[in-house]
Amino acid sequence: MTARVLYESPNGDIWRLIRDPQSGVPMVEHEPNRSSGGRTSLIEIGQFHGAGGSGPEHQALLQLIGTLLDD
Repeated sequence: MTARVLYESPNGDIWRLIRDPQSGVPMVEHEPNRSSGGRTSLIEIGQFHGAGGSGPEHQALLQLIGTLLDD
């Protein structure tokens, strides 16, 4: 599975852009830090962006999407 790190927070949380291994749909994978339990979750991109989409991890996704557009 190919993954691209979107953002790593100072507290150790990591967000990655991946393809769901079963459906092939692009998803955001969130790996919380160990003190938060460390249980990785997958979130559909639209759901991720719609849920409080102003944090640095959300901005990183928007910047990545922006690189796909021609100037």
